[in-house]
Amino acid sequence: MARYVTKQRRSLLGYLARHADESLTAQQVAADLTASGVSVSSVYRNLTALEAEGKVRRVSRSGSRETYYQYAAAEGCRACLHLACKRCGRTFHMGMPAADALVDRVAQEEKFQIDREDTVIYGVCKDCR
Repeated sequence: MARYVTKQRRSLLGYLARHADESLTAQQVAADLTASGVSVSSVYRNLTALEAEGKVRRVSRSGSRETYYQYAAAEGCRACLHLACKRCGRTFHMGMPAADALVDRVAQEEKFQIDREDTVIYGVCKDCR
């Protein structure tokens, strides 16, 4: 069944696409979109639906009880491993040569296949070190 795309959903998708390298709370998203006429309840409802559709990834940070969302349908995101900074919260795409080497090495040595679409590696970025 086709899903009707509302103005609020379009605004949310546009916002997420512009912030594809960030993990954001629903409250952060709602605060930024309130001026555009997107209600808080619409943000929560649409984030839940987008997660079910595989367009949004829900993550949690170590030491935090908050839920964060990242736009997984962004161009170039699907094949990438993601690096998330535990201090500033930014998320980065791991360079493809390094990601390929890591995935290949784990597959070869551990006989384990990494799911690129659902893998986030946590650490501290160069700006926060």
